[in-house]
Amino acid sequence: MADDSSSTARSSRSSFGLQVLLGMAIGLALGIAGRALGDAAAGHALGETLHTVGQIFVQLLKALVAPLVFTAIIASIAALRDLENAARLVVRTLIWFALTAFITVLIGIALGLIIQPGLHTSIDPSAAQPPSSTGSWLDFLKGLVPANLLGLQASTVIDTGVAKTMLSFNVLQIIVAAIAIGAAAVRIGAKGEAFLAFNASALAVFRHLLRWVIALTPIGTAALIGDAVIRYGWDALAALGSFAAAVYIGLGLVLFVVYPLLLVANGLSPLRFFAAAWPAIQLGFVSRSSVGTLPVTEEVTEHRLGVPRSYAAFAVPLGATTKMDGCAAIYPALSAIFVAQFFGLPLHLSDYALIIFVSVIGSAATAGLTGATVMLTLTLSTLGLPLEGAGLLLAIDPILDMGRTAVNVAGQALVPTIVAKRSGILDLARFWSRHQEYAPA
Repeated sequence: MADDSSSTARSSRSSFGLQVLLGMAIGLALGIAGRALGDAAAGHALGETLHTVGQIFVQLLKALVAPLVFTAIIASIAALRDLENAARLVVRTLIWFALTAFITVLIGIALGLIIQPGLHTSIDPSAAQPPSSTGSWLDFLKGLVPANLLGLQASTVIDTGVAKTMLSFNVLQIIVAAIAIGAAAVRIGAKGEAFLAFNASALAVFRHLLRWVIALTPIGTAALIGDAVIRYGWDALAALGSFAAAVYIGLGLVLFVVYPLLLVANGLSPLRFFAAAWPAIQLGFVSRSSVGTLPVTEEVTEHRLGVPRSYAAFAVPLGATTKMDGCAAIYPALSAIFVAQFFGLPLHLSDYALIIFVSVIGSAATAGLTGATVMLTLTLSTLGLPLEGAGLLLAIDPILDMGRTAVNVAGQALVPTIVAKRSGILDLARFWSRHQEYAPA
């Protein structure tokens, strides 16, 4: 009976993996069909349908981020009190975040100097204009302090000429608030046990809701891929081909060379890692949102890679806000070099040192914000380069963001796995399990 149950579970997981691959294929076909239809009514309707379905799927994931992070961090604080090396785990995590960012930004700088994308572009200089949002160190410091218990923020956007108030959340603020509340609950002893028990129950409920949403991944994948093909295509890449190529070469080197070498150096199999982490990496690619992918990243890190829940619940959300090798290392480095070359401005050794510093230390400045524009403008302003250069790259940013986010998510699963292995707390039996197909329960 046990063998039959195990066989059924493996069959279900394999079926889910095939469904996701089928969703990608269907999305690609629908996207190509939509571009072929062009501005016809049918093409417009198909594009709007795919966009709406894709956004609903991402919104469902994002809706679970705040309560999942909040309850998971508190639960991890409660669990970490039983670990003798909790402080060491935190320090090792931050060190590995910085180390991988350092390696990644060096690759970005090297590619910028070798390929010289700013000297091989046909983009119109008139496209240079300041972006609507910029990043600063002051905004980062202010963003660390929660404005309210849930880290909620209100903003006004103009949609079809109508001003609308939108609510969003800052994940880094949620982490700060949850750490404080969890530490207080542990500190007060027996009086906090009821709260911790309620939090554990709430966490279980939100995790089950997550599994329901994950079951929709094949549909969401098809919609997001199709929408990306219709909305962006690859036409905009022509004028910035060398820059886009440099970015994707760099992302490929990090994902398929640097990360595997780090895994091998720590006695772990790259094939096993990618087999386990692929659902999160894939979702990051199509959704272009590390925050939206966060619940899935934490799920695969814990249940497939074997990282203990008490540690994963802390490290993965922290990584989703500060560990961005794609958006905060390779991309800003290449972009800064591109802008300097495009405007004919020399960069000195001290400038490259500043690029490394901003990439390693400043990636948390993107926490709770969308895309890499904030990190890019933070890098340009730190170097004294014209912010108008960011406007040159906005046309192809969504296409590049897909690859950047996939690398971000991979790194957010990689570091906790390596730290857990080096600390002797990784569930090696789970990591080395051959039955690595992923499916919602």
